[in-house]
Amino acid sequence: MADPHDKVPGQPTGRYYVDSQCIDCDLCRETSPANFVRNDEQCFSFVYKQPETPEEELLCKDAMDNCPVEAIGNDG
Repeated sequence: MADPHDKVPGQPTGRYYVDSQCIDCDLCRETSPANFVRNDEQCFSFVYKQPETPEEELLCKDAMDNCPVEAIGNDG
């Protein structure tokens, strides 16, 4: 389960976040490319934009549910 006290830097305030457990597997970026991007320098993914539509919400939830190391969390 993602740790809200261990969020990676650079994420907007909101429900979804990525913590330091991220292994940069690309699943979240492939599942929800409008919401997740890669930090190329430190090799992890993070939330770039919180979901704004029901479709984006569903894709973010799918990314969270399928994250192999449970690095995606939802505070809301």
